[in-house]
Amino acid sequence: MLAFVFLMAPEFYTNHSVLLTMMTFMGLAQGLNLLYGFTGYLPFGYVGFFGTGAYATSLLVTFTGLPILVCVLGGGLAAALIALILGPLLRLSGAYFSIANLAASQIIYFIVANEDLKSITGGPYGIKIEQVYAPHASYLTMLALLLVVTALAAYFRLSRFGLGLKAMNQDPVSAAFAGVNVVRERLIVWLVSAAMAGMIGGTYAWDLSVFYPSAVFTLQISVFAIVFALFGGVGTVIGPLLGAAVLYMLYDGIGVSAPQYFELIYGALIVGLVLFLPNGLMSLLTRRRINVL
Repeated sequence: MLAFVFLMAPEFYTNHSVLLTMMTFMGLAQGLNLLYGFTGYLPFGYVGFFGTGAYATSLLVTFTGLPILVCVLGGGLAAALIALILGPLLRLSGAYFSIANLAASQIIYFIVANEDLKSITGGPYGIKIEQVYAPHASYLTMLALLLVVTALAAYFRLSRFGLGLKAMNQDPVSAAFAGVNVVRERLIVWLVSAAMAGMIGGTYAWDLSVFYPSAVFTLQISVFAIVFALFGGVGTVIGPLLGAAVLYMLYDGIGVSAPQYFELIYGALIVGLVLFLPNGLMSLLTRRRINVL
């Protein structure tokens, strides 16, 4: 169904940028859901993996001449490598983890934007990969990544591995006594979530072709991914997709033309969510004992 919607959407709505950006945020919300929805780790600096993937992909295109899809895969691997280096952050929990992750993403941004590295990364002046610009191919690649990360969320939701993650989220000590390898499984999810953000970032950079560090490291990306996932309902498969689709359409509809009204409506929605739907839109169904994926 998801594939059908986005394959047919260009026939009725010709704004390629809006459709691809919507898929980008749906993919990021779902990728964040893999980590937060199933392990309870909320990464405020999730944008760091997205930006790492964007720049790693672009640098591979610039300096290696490898096929673009290989470069996008390389962007995901680079993000996973950064996640592996930051693995000790998983020893933290709650706000300490979130703040440390946010600080790490800002460090990556300042390294990339450093003027002394302009011969490699372009520094604050940005980077260009116009030679591989192919909007139709990047659109289909983003759709494929969205389907992959959604399939991963479904696997986490329905598999024994996912049950172990949920148990670990609720009580890691009891989960460990029950045979769940808490450290290993937490690290696996951390790396998978980072790799998906990296490949999504790489595909986004491929579509943009010309961009500045601030475009792919802005904290707004993390905030949107978190809010979209929470609005739909983390720990589910459909929730983050629905939340991202609804809120991004709202943003595209009034956020650009009338930002002052958008901020008011957005703020009211967030307050309403916290007060009345802390578990997201999907809780409207689960409260009625309707099983949702």
